Amino acid sequence: MTTHAAQFPESTTQVVIEIALDEDLGPARALDVTTLATIPADQVTTAHVVARAPGVIAGVPAIGMVLDAVTARLGGDAVTVTIGVDDGAVVTRGDVIATLTGPTRTILIAERTLLNLLSRVSGVATHTRLWMEALRGTGCIVLDTRKTTPGLRALEKYAVRAGGGRNKRMGLFDVAMIKDNHKLAAGSITAALERVRTEFPDVAVEVEVTTEAEAVEAVEAGARFLLLDNFAPEELAGVVRTIRRMSERVELEATGGLTLEVAREFAMTGVDYLSVGGLTHSSPILDIALDIVAS
Repeated sequence: MTTHAAQFPESTTQVVIEIALDEDLGPARALDVTTLATIPADQVTTAHVVARAPGVIAGVPAIGMVLDAVTARLGGDAVTVTIGVDDGAVVTRGDVIATLTGPTRTILIAERTLLNLLSRVSGVATHTRLWMEALRGTGCIVLDTRKTTPGLRALEKYAVRAGGGRNKRMGLFDVAMIKDNHKLAAGSITAALERVRTEFPDVAVEVEVTTEAEAVEAVEAGARFLLLDNFAPEELAGVVRTIRRMSERVELEATGGLTLEVAREFAMTGVDYLSVGGLTHSSPILDIALDIVAS
């Protein structure tokens, strides 16, 4: 299982911000017709970015990045950002995440892009923390998958880390995962493993298995990371016992049919990880707002 550094994905986020601002303002001009018509260019405002619901915050560095990007398009003075809550922190309704002071136009034009990003990634972090709380004391860790929003993978996977989970792989390039179609095309699990080792000897390999016999074959072929797909808890526990007798070095991950309600039952089978696509494809946003407090 691969892990990735906790640092915020700044370069990717910058690209996302520019695309989002183009969507709002148009690529040719920084044009917010309402704000430009109603707000004087020299007006200065203080505003709070505020949690409207309890949750876990992620994406705070994007606040300043969005404001700087809008400033670059509009010109004028920069907005000062004072951070009140760091990524990974738990907030309750009414907590101030950041205080913004600067040109009113810049703050209002940045508002929706800023909130869209912060709400989305904080929602992923909040959902992930619920899984980690459900697994507390079991020794099992929740992993994400590649079921991410196109273009937002780095941010969503960062949010998983902020919520206490881990990343399994960032894409098709950093971990080889031998799935059903690979096994069928190669002829067997053993053949597929051998081909990956020959072509990419330095890449970690995970093998998806759906039966105990496949799990045994994979371990006998040298696999050290198994994805146990769609096993019932009782059956899963039996496979774990079998594999542990063969080798204590094999990492075991369960997936398929997992919900928060059954997370602990699956974790107690002895697997090391639960992988949950819903961390990124089904997390609701965290409700976050921007409130002007002075002009």
